Formats: sequence, C-alpha cells, structure tokens
Amino acid sequence: MTNAGPLPTLMIIPAGIGCNVGGYAGDAIPAARLLASASDCLITHPNVLNGGSLYWSDTCIHYVEGYSLNLFAAGEVFLKPVRQQKVGLLLDAGLESDLKKRHLQVADGCVASLGLDIGPVITTERAVRINLKKGLSGSSWGNIEEPDVLLRGAEKLKKAGATAIAVITRFPDDSEELETKLYRQGKGVDIIAGVEAVISHLLVKHLLIPCAHAPGLPPLPIDYDLDPRTSGEEIGYTFLQSVLVGLSRAPDLICKSSMKTKENTFLQLKTLLSNRDLGAVVVPQGALGGEAVLSCIERFIPLIIVSNQGVLNVNSTKMRLDSVSGDKHKNILYAENYVEAAGLITALRHGINIKSLRRPIDCLKEMNDE
Repeated sequence: MTNAGPLPTLMIIPAGIGCNVGGYAGDAIPAARLLASASDCLITHPNVLNGGSLYWSDTCIHYVEGYSLNLFAAGEVFLKPVRQQKVGLLLDAGLESDLKKRHLQVADGCVASLGLDIGPVITTERAVRINLKKGLSGSSWGNIEEPDVLLRGAEKLKKAGATAIAVITRFPDDSEELETKLYRQGKGVDIIAGVEAVISHLLVKHLLIPCAHAPGLPPLPIDYDLDPRTSGEEIGYTFLQSVLVGLSRAPDLICKSSMKTKENTFLQLKTLLSNRDLGAVVVPQGALGGEAVLSCIERFIPLIIVSNQGVLNVNSTKMRLDSVSGDKHKNILYAENYVEAAGLITALRHGINIKSLRRPIDCLKEMNDE
C-alpha cells in the first residue's frame, strides 16, 4: 500500500447564512476534523472552527480568516505555517468595565492553562459602534460606524509586536431579539455572524495579518428549548476562547508580490502553501458564489458540493456547473453530507477513480477518428 501524501483541502461554510452544518456555534468542527483526517491538511476559516467556549486544536487544520482565504485561493498570498503567533487583543471602548474584565480574564486563562502568547492589549479611543442588519436573502450582515477607530487600534497593536489580532467589539443587546431566539432554537440565522466577517475582513485587508472577531455580549437568559448546535455559547461569559486558540497557530500571510524581491524564493516556496497545492475545495450547495470558490472553479480544482442547506441559493444549476462536460466535469463532485465528502477526499488523495466506486460502471468506448 502506498503512503499517500497530504491532499490540501479548502473547507468553506460562509458565515451568517444559516447552514444546517456550520451555521451555529462551532457545529461544523466534527466535519472539519473528519475532513482533516481524510486530507491530512485542511484549510478553513473561523466560522467553521469557532465554537464559543469550545474549540479543537489540530496541527492538520489551518485557521485562516475568510478574506485571507479569498486572497489565497486567487494566488495573491501564500500561507506559512508557524509554531506560535503573538496574539494582540483589541478591545472596543464600548465594552462595559465588567464585560471588558471578563475578556481579559479569559485571555489570562488561555496564557495560564494553554500556554498561548497573548498581548499587547489596546482599547480603542472611542466606541466602534456596530449595527446588525439582515439582507433580502435572509443572511446576516451589518456595518461599523467608526471603522477608522478600529483600524487605528489595530495598527498600534501590529506596531507593538502583535503578529495576529483578536478583536472584541460591543454588540447591541436586544436588537433582533426574535432572530436571536429563533437562532438559539436552531430555526434561524446567526444575526451577528455576518458583521463579524465584515470586521475581520476589514482588518485583514488593511494589515495582512491573521485576525478574528469575538462579540462582546452579556449572558442571555436560560432557554429550555436550546438547540444543541448553539450550546457552545452557553458555557462561559465570552466567545473569545476559541478565537484565541485558532489565532495562536494561524499561518502567516505572505504576499505574492513580496516574494519577487527575495533571492531564496524557490527555497521559501517549498515551505509555503499556495493555491497550486490545493487538491479539493468543499463547499455547501447554494453557497457557490464566493470569491474563493470561483477562483477554485476557474483553476479546475476538484469541487465537492455538499448538501448543506442555508438561506442562499447560488447553486450548481444556477452556476451552470451541472452542464459541464468532458474532463472538466470530473472536477465537479457531489456529496449528501460531510461523511461522503471525506470519502471523496480519501479517493482523490489515494488516486482512486471515483467512477469505480459507483454503480453502474460505464464500459470504455473506443474513440472515433475525425
């Protein structure tokens, strides 16, 4: 039996679109662990791996923020695995003193119990002020009223030595109360997830270092009809723990343009992950319109489309992927769930013709001369 090397795989479940798997509090972590085991190298983003107070650390999983994934898939950045990041904390001035202290205590606990390198810590000069919104599709999003304040604080952290940034902003308490109740019962979209992505995208675009967001919220009243997929958010006072663990070993982002000026470019490339290394991308049916997915389709990277319902409907039919024929069609694969997706990754990794696993098997036909 041959010992197949890793098959770097990109796993995407967009935030704020209410996917059945990955639309809640880290409920896609088991699927990520399975795909990481099948591929031996999984690249995914905070929405997949952040489970509130729950997390899973795995050296085969690379924690890469969503905007960074877009750049990576497009070939604009390389990923450089690291042993440890120095995670700076950016605290919103809008956090009440008790809520701010809770987050600092969580960070202290991660230093004491997990050995993470956290600091420096900076509070923004004034409140950032976040607004939550919902699109026509039902997906969540929002805006930042004081983006410059956020960026200035992040710049100070980077200059002070932080190589990654965890940002905690104060979110509105009782706006969209019905949406929150539906979400906690497993019947709605995470109303805060969309704007969380907006915040992290903004920081990464400006600084090009790993960044992720944790919302600052007071504890909610107990709900006796809570869906298990949201229960990770009930364990503690903050959602910061999983963010700090993810960022602690998030790969560095190396801009492609910076590589052209270095003499040892070839040697460096051997230690970096690039989009050319990707062997597969796994994405929910209905969420095929993102930048990273489109980049992978353009490069004919095998696309594994999983039946994982959300509120978006940018599916394979609308993308005209079902009508693709010939060799390009071989790169479009379908899975009913992430267990099947793991099987497809295993087949790709070991060079097993997927047609041989399905029935009936078509007979080979001789080509006709034209």
